[in-house]
Amino acid sequence: MAKTNYTFEKRQKELAKQKKQADKLLKKTAAKADQNEQPQPISDDNAVAS
Repeated sequence: MAKTNYTFEKRQKELAKQKKQADKLLKKTAAKADQNEQPQPISDDNAVAS
């Protein structure tokens, strides 16, 4: 009977976990970049009176 290759299964699980973390990081950075791209409304407090 063949011996089960647990190291292969463990490696696949680790790779899937790393991929999930990388995707999560990309999603967070994309959301942060989208938030930074939106122009901030100019308030009257910051306006310079001439």
